[in-house]
Amino acid sequence: MRELIEKDRKITVVPADLKCANKGVIVDVEPRYFTIELEYEPQGIMRHNFCEFYTTTSHGTLYFDSFAETIDGKRIKVANPAKHRFLQRRQYTRIKYMHDLDLRFEGGAHKITTLDISAGGMKFNTNENINIEKEYKIVLPLSEKQEIECMFSPIRIEKRENGGYTLSGRFEYHNGTDKMTLTQFCAKRSIEIRNK
Repeated sequence: MRELIEKDRKITVVPADLKCANKGVIVDVEPRYFTIELEYEPQGIMRHNFCEFYTTTSHGTLYFDSFAETIDGKRIKVANPAKHRFLQRRQYTRIKYMHDLDLRFEGGAHKITTLDISAGGMKFNTNENINIEKEYKIVLPLSEKQEIECMFSPIRIEKRENGGYTLSGRFEYHNGTDKMTLTQFCAKRSIEIRNK
């Protein structure tokens, strides 16, 4: 594990309250602990309360649970985790996500059926002719009580043999919390699917 937790590596910290998600840089690595300098004050992060940690390595996205041993301003000392897992090689975990949604633009909307999503973007099918030069607004339902809204920019379009089109593209967020919420949603769903 120690070779995966490296100094100067960026890392995201997600406590139980998603709104308190934070990010920072690993500034020190010891045999039993590593220290993170956070970007924001550590609200929602408490000593000995487990948080989720995400960082990108050459092997893929590394995910583990651990807790802060000490909190000193924006600097937290974290216990090395007992176990970890790689979500996948992509920068963001991609999951199957089947929903009929509206891709909105000024003056109208396109009907789409999503195929998969990640925090980076999505792929979907549509029978409508979509202008890939435009940006679109999309609302993604994550549960009965939670949804996020972001902008979608098409990157690739393919014509399907049976008619219609398959498009893929990237998301742009109004704030970092929405991106972190979708990152965590995809990571958890991926783990749930693997454990079935």
